[in-house]
Amino acid sequence: MHRSRIAVIPIAAAVALALVTSASAQSNPRFGRWKLKQDAPPPASNIMTYESIPGGGMKTTVASVNREGVKGGWTYSSMLDGKDVPIVGHATANGASVTVVDARTNEIVYKKDGKPTQYLTNVLSEDGKTLTVTFKNPEGKVTNTAVYEKLP
Repeated sequence: MHRSRIAVIPIAAAVALALVTSASAQSNPRFGRWKLKQDAPPPASNIMTYESIPGGGMKTTVASVNREGVKGGWTYSSMLDGKDVPIVGHATANGASVTVVDARTNEIVYKKDGKPTQYLTNVLSEDGKTLTVTFKNPEGKVTNTAVYEKLP
């Protein structure tokens, strides 16, 4: 009888830890898929996906299709601590750093060979249904604003 209690306690602890970890990952309203609101006709599309990674970080993946149907995309994983990480597949950057400003705002810097090429401010709406990304060039001039809607 004593042995069965010992076996149950580690299993219960593992289940509790899995539930807490899962709830924590799901509690970040950025996690999920986001579709760019755009005027370009199909097949043009841009889907951004945020996923939890071990240690409290986030994996960002962008999958796009241009007007001619050519697919593109890129990805990186960051601990959201402002440290440089590699980007795979991006046309004009091979590194990024992501810093959490507050619960709704992230600052991102894209870099090519360590030199900043683009600054992004990524703001989650209060209702968690849209992300607005403001793009600036290295001189700080706004070059574009994109709005993404959360997909179910």
